[in-house]
Amino acid sequence: MRVPAPLSLVALGLVGSTVAHPLIDHEEVLGRKSDSQEKAEAVKEAFQHAWDGYMKYAYPHDELHPVSNGYGDSRNGWGASAVDALSTAIIMGKTDVVNTILDHVSKVDYSQTDSEVSLFETTIRYLGGMLSGYDLLKGPAARMAHNPGLVDTLLVQAKNLGDVLKFAFDTGSGVPYNNINITSKGNDGSSANGLAVTGTLVLEWTRLSDLTGDDEYASLSQKAESYLLNPKPSSAEPFPGLVGSNIDIATGKFTDGHVSWDGGDDSFYEYLIKMFVYDPTRFALYKDRWVLAAESTIEHLQAHPEPRPDLTWLASYDSGSYSLNSQHLTCFDGGSFLLGGTVLNRQDFIDFGLELVHGCEATYNSTLTKIGPDSWGWDPKQVPSDQKEFYEKAGFYITSGAYILRPEVIESFYYAYRVTGKEIYRDWAWNAFVAINATARTDSGFAALSDVNAPNGGSKYDNQESFLFAEVMKYSYIIHAEDAEWQVQTGGKNNFVFNTEAHPVRVQHT
Repeated sequence: MRVPAPLSLVALGLVGSTVAHPLIDHEEVLGRKSDSQEKAEAVKEAFQHAWDGYMKYAYPHDELHPVSNGYGDSRNGWGASAVDALSTAIIMGKTDVVNTILDHVSKVDYSQTDSEVSLFETTIRYLGGMLSGYDLLKGPAARMAHNPGLVDTLLVQAKNLGDVLKFAFDTGSGVPYNNINITSKGNDGSSANGLAVTGTLVLEWTRLSDLTGDDEYASLSQKAESYLLNPKPSSAEPFPGLVGSNIDIATGKFTDGHVSWDGGDDSFYEYLIKMFVYDPTRFALYKDRWVLAAESTIEHLQAHPEPRPDLTWLASYDSGSYSLNSQHLTCFDGGSFLLGGTVLNRQDFIDFGLELVHGCEATYNSTLTKIGPDSWGWDPKQVPSDQKEFYEKAGFYITSGAYILRPEVIESFYYAYRVTGKEIYRDWAWNAFVAINATARTDSGFAALSDVNAPNGGSKYDNQESFLFAEVMKYSYIIHAEDAEWQVQTGGKNNFVFNTEAHPVRVQHT
């Protein structure tokens, strides 16, 4: 059944051309709730719109194809959108959606799939989603589950999944293969694994051990992480704390010294400080490594485009040369500095994090759709001839104009608001949500865009990634929602920490 848009969405001017709504008294509606409540409700409507389309056309498959109203199974056919939506549905108070997902998870057979499994993607989406749902439904959202036994099943299924995946770590060094065949216990034959996909397992696998009392999962992920915390050879660490991008699976040694916060490297740095938030006693070394990386990043990687010296982005470095390019994926960086800054009481990290947030916001407000591109550059020697005017005004040129429903810019706005309390960051998040809702929305969900600097975002890609539910909708919502136990707090007061898929898991020391 299709649920009509609530009055709040209409009152806020988010009506798309494909949806008809009755005329209402705007002042009356806006007078019933505060501005932030209205905006939170508008995001909840967008979530419900995408969920209804997924349930009608794609469930129990992994993702909706929101243009053709078909479905895809890019995440092994286990219902990625459902599992990824769980923690957001809990936080939004959507009881019916939550119980639908709990029923779904109880029926998944994680030992069966026809396709190759990504250890990284499966960990952050499925394992993280189930552990987060368990922590939330055993804690602040305990009354939402109609059948409490299905909450326990979340942990049972998380353990089942861990047991299916753990053979990936059975290598000479303990550095896992990422692309694995769970039926044959084989792999893709890679000789190396990437920094992010190796270093973005430890939170979920450690949480699984802490909840089950079985240390094996934590031990496997932490052994793999140990090579990243103590990088060899020395050339793999050109600046203190900043390490290369690829690790030899047989030996655990780095194969290069290419340094960046871009995709492929990004969430390794994200998890260093988040592991400290999770348990400051066990993971003090992770914090020390993050501090080194953060200080080196400020000293060596910050860059300012010639036409717009007021903007700050992070360059990448390799063998003495810098690449003046960045990505939407990289824009989690402001949030990482803000989280580290508030947890460690380091104002210099908070200040730099806000600079990065401002730089990422500029990529949004400069385009025709007011959505940021997937990647951009600011090397004055590389400006395309057809973007010179744009570059002089915006400070960057677009290298990929796509928008595939990524969350990182809104994510950093969220951290900026939670740490500073300044309304401008809420405004920026709202502007981003309005732009996405206006441009990417279809009759059944939200589609990726081909060109954020073209009218209507160019053409639409027929795919709705599961992280739309997990991340874009969650960060867009919680920045306007009331304070709660799962919200990011200032200082060292956090009861939950978000995994890289925005699934909040309970920290260990509370």
